[in-house]
Amino acid sequence: MKTDVLHAVRLARLDLTLVARNTTVLFNVLLLPLLLAWMYTGAQGGAEVAGVPGGAFVLTGVPGLMLGFAVFINLVNSFTARREELVLKRLRGGQPSALAVMAGSGLGALALLLGQMVLLGIWLHRTEGVLPANVPLILLAAVLGVIVFGLLAAAFSGLTPNAEMAQITVLPVLMVMLLGAPIAFPLDVLPGPLGTVSGLLPVTPVVEMMRTGFLGADHFSSGGEALSTAGQWVAALPSIGIMVVWIGVTGLLARWLFRWEPRHG
Repeated sequence: MKTDVLHAVRLARLDLTLVARNTTVLFNVLLLPLLLAWMYTGAQGGAEVAGVPGGAFVLTGVPGLMLGFAVFINLVNSFTARREELVLKRLRGGQPSALAVMAGSGLGALALLLGQMVLLGIWLHRTEGVLPANVPLILLAAVLGVIVFGLLAAAFSGLTPNAEMAQITVLPVLMVMLLGAPIAFPLDVLPGPLGTVSGLLPVTPVVEMMRTGFLGADHFSSGGEALSTAGQWVAALPSIGIMVVWIGVTGLLARWLFRWEPRHG
């Protein structure tokens, strides 16, 4: 167990080093979500949303975008490229266990996401005067989101024939995240069936937990009323339950679809 943890940490450090050395990946993973956040906040025009300034509402939903880029797209590209280059095959045949290899990629993605969220927190404080109200809830949302979208990335990498096609394979999930998650709008603006579907998407519970954790108010419903710390955790329980279900679903998909060797054999 200790050896697997050490291997996972070592692989995570390698992942972060490779990201830092690749300007294109660094832009897509770290800066593009922040650029989209700036565009979303500009579109709000200062109007209030769910009882809070539009800028604060959008920025506290931006971690949903970050999951799409820093975790999902990043790991689909990484898993696919390493599989085609036989890196995954060599890793599986070496000392790290399969779990350590997957955990290492997940830890690297989590570090990227948390780095983005630190920048986001500074942005929120400087522009909106917001300080996080419930950091543990925010961290739990980040961890659950990385697990779900990391497993989903592993599954989608198995459907992706090569690294060049990865940019196309990820588009359906990315479009659903951009259009269906309550990043720039409250969930209740969607008509009944669409609102129900959006509420069950794995990105929506993460956004709701992040927004509630940052603002200290109930953003699991349309109310936006202030909540105590204990009240925030109680309100988050259904969202946590949805994420646990998604961990089971994406875990099965990853086990079924993920490939350690090139698709052409």
